[in-house]
Amino acid sequence: MSGILFDTSVYISDLRQGSASLLALRRAAHKAGEPTRPLWLSVVVLEELHAGAQDRRLKKLLARLENDFEKVKRMLVPLRSDWTACGQVLAQVGAKYGYEEVGRTRLTNDALIAMSAARNGFTVLTKNAADFRRIAEFRPFRWEEV
Repeated sequence: MSGILFDTSVYISDLRQGSASLLALRRAAHKAGEPTRPLWLSVVVLEELHAGAQDRRLKKLLARLENDFEKVKRMLVPLRSDWTACGQVLAQVGAKYGYEEVGRTRLTNDALIAMSAARNGFTVLTKNAADFRRIAEFRPFRWEEV
């Protein structure tokens, strides 16, 4: 199964620019000459977006985003094996870089996104290359910086 998954950083960047056009984001992810890959939404990304939603307009937008992905059955939910792999990768990151790196919730969420994407053969598109590069040192998966 081939697909793409936007990391939270891509959605946040789009929202900060005042655009909430998922279609525009999707077009930006398509590379000329490549077949179109289906876009998925990780529930981990959705949780991070909801955690940062301050105003009513944004909360409404997120509810619509969730509903749209649910309708087409493209919600990526981590399995137990993803959580296990996430913990194993975080232990390796901690051993190499220091356990304070693991203590950051964002790294935990990014590792969980990476593990569930890897299990499905998806490519993670992110603006947060540093964390995903570090995770990929210990568990190869497809990711691209946008």
